[in-house]
Formats: sequence, C-alpha cells, structure tokens
Amino acid sequence: MDAAEIRRVLVVGAGTMGRQIALQCATHGFEVVLLDESVGALDAAAAGLEGLARHVADDPAFAGVDVAAAVAGLVRTTDVAAAAVDADLVSESVPEDPELKGRVFAELDRHCPERTIFATNTSSLLPSMFADASGRPDRFAALHFHQPVWSANIVDVMPHPGTSGTTVTTLLGFADRIGQVPIRLHRESPGYVFNAMYNALNGAAITLAANEVATIEDIDRAWTTVTRMPNGPFAMLDHVGIDTAWHITDYWARTTGDAQLARNAAFLKGYLDQGRAGTKTGRGFYDYDT
Repeated sequence: MDAAEIRRVLVVGAGTMGRQIALQCATHGFEVVLLDESVGALDAAAAGLEGLARHVADDPAFAGVDVAAAVAGLVRTTDVAAAAVDADLVSESVPEDPELKGRVFAELDRHCPERTIFATNTSSLLPSMFADASGRPDRFAALHFHQPVWSANIVDVMPHPGTSGTTVTTLLGFADRIGQVPIRLHRESPGYVFNAMYNALNGAAITLAANEVATIEDIDRAWTTVTRMPNGPFAMLDHVGIDTAWHITDYWARTTGDAQLARNAAFLKGYLDQGRAGTKTGRGFYDYDT
C-alpha cells in the first residue's frame, strides 16, 4: 500500500496519546475511528477531545482547519469488528505490556483487511516482541509519536527485522501527510532517538528522588535553572503521565531484576496509589487546576 492510498485510520486506545493521534489524523483529512474496550474511556476521550479542540483552535499548527468539526467527525466504538472495517492503518496506544499488545494485535488481525498496516506507538518496547502476534509481521512496525503531537511533531518510524521496505516507505509518507517530521531508524533500538536521550534524564531524576537525595522540586529547579527550559523532568513526567512512566519502569525492573529500577517503580507507584497520575488527573508530582 502506498501512503497516498491511506484514508481510514483506526486508533486503538483512547488515552492521552490515542486522543492526540486521533486528533492529528482527523485534522489532516483522514477518516478516524477511536477504539477502546472501555465505554468510560471513550466518554472521557470525547470530553477530552472537545477540550483539546478549544485549546488548539488558534494554534498555528491548525491554521485554516475547523478543529471542532474534525473532532465531531471522529467515530468512537468498543466494537473491534466494526472498527476494523476498511481500516488502512492501525495505530495502537494501549498500556506498555507486551502480552496485552500481542493480544490486541492478534484480535485486530482477525478483523482487519489483509492490506491493513499495523503500527505500535510503544514508548519502550520493541515491535519484534509482538510482531508475530500481529499475524502480518511484514506489515508491522513502530510509528512512535511525541506529545503534544501537533507541536512536538516528530514521529519515529522503526522497523523490526521482518518489516518490509514497502511498509517503512508507506509509514514515512503517512507521517509527512499528517504534518509530522519522520525520524527513520534503521534497526530496533529501545527508546528510539529522542526518548533514548530523554529517558536517561528521567531515570536519573527518578533515582535521585527515590533515593531521597533531593526533593522533586529541587531536582526540577536544578534542571530549569541551568538549561533555562520551562519544565524540569518531573513537571514533564506529569504531562507524559506517571502511569506511563510506571508501566515502563516496572516492566524493565521485572525484566532485568535491577534493584534500583524496582525502587524507582515503587516510588512512582506511590503517586498512582494516591490518584496522582499527572495533568490528566489534575494531580501528579505537582497539583494543577482542573
């Protein structure tokens, strides 16, 4: 399939990234279906997308686009079979659990047309971990977005060893069609390009806090004062989602048996147990107006 042939995009997972990917595709003229197993998640996504539409209405990235109309045209469903009809491209953003992702892709493979390209938005896993479960490893790769999608507009295109060259070319072209700058990776590498550098910062910051070396406020203050950046690592993690950071850290702690990663995961879990997931819940490492 050529990138120019893609017209219908199925976004799986109605969380923060799924919503933003759906918005980006819809505002660039694609038919978009947002799929989630939870009605509550879809209802929250509907409200969140309406809020996003108001928030970005005057953003230069959406100049000349009726964002509200694009959001209104999104289809939301819990029905996998209905969502899969005529899908040209699947973009998956479910939690960072390789077994879960494998099950999701296996089910999608039963319902999607043979031509459909499957792409994962995984932040920390490798597409080869669940490429076979997709049932179409040659048409499977990572298509990884950054947030906010419309302004941090780079997308990593990362194949696994079985991805066809045609699939890579199609995904690079699709990225361009939705206003993203494609970053092509020539082999699998955890964390892609930007995130490999960004995760090193996050890991160091979380380790400092988990080991009670300094407070999160002082860790952020050290970063922002020297770099003159507006946010420190913990403020940035609030936007990413503490739940996402925990899933990644916990997975690698269990996979590697690393004691420090286990302490870091426990530190993050303590915030989640208090209902502090970041800006999405109004409370994270910091409190926000909701």
